[in-house]
Amino acid sequence: MAETAASRTGTVSRKTNETSVSVSVNLDGTGKSKISTGVGFFDHMLDQLSRHSLIDMEIETKGDLHIDDHHTVEDTGIAIGQAIAKALGDRRGITRYASIDLAMDETMTKAAVDLSGRPFLVWNVAFSAPKIGTFDTELVREFFQALAQNAGITLHIFNHYGANNHHIAETCFKAVARALRTATEIDPRQAGRVPSTKGTLV
Repeated sequence: MAETAASRTGTVSRKTNETSVSVSVNLDGTGKSKISTGVGFFDHMLDQLSRHSLIDMEIETKGDLHIDDHHTVEDTGIAIGQAIAKALGDRRGITRYASIDLAMDETMTKAAVDLSGRPFLVWNVAFSAPKIGTFDTELVREFFQALAQNAGITLHIFNHYGANNHHIAETCFKAVARALRTATEIDPRQAGRVPSTKGTLV
């Protein structure tokens, strides 16, 4: 069991002309996070992602914020996705599927995941304003697109209803976190098998 836990970590460093990103994840953590991207609202959302998934995350991003937040958010999503993919390995023994309807005050959002190795994002979320504070609301989708693509996750996010844009964004992160928590867990009934009749997920 200690061997399994040791194999469920991933570290990624990614450097471009636009950003420098370093990410470490531990799927068998307790939701501890150390996050610094230079974008306050995004840091808050990533803290929610870590805390509610129980995935320990260390994230440091230095990006071209003098232009805007886009590269920082997207490249952080890429690196987190790659780190999660590394931590999952061949995905042997995982629960694989999970979904949750998550409520926060007046808002409810559904997230469903399949850790299939096949990336796909279905995004059915609308914001009523272009910004939350100084953060572009369109970047919420960009983050999850990058995460799904690079982690090899089929990810569906559907906002049932909500009035407050902060709450809508936060329920997206929290719902995905809770779904990831379940889907990444080791299923004792799988007895170490890959959860697919094909015998492989990657």
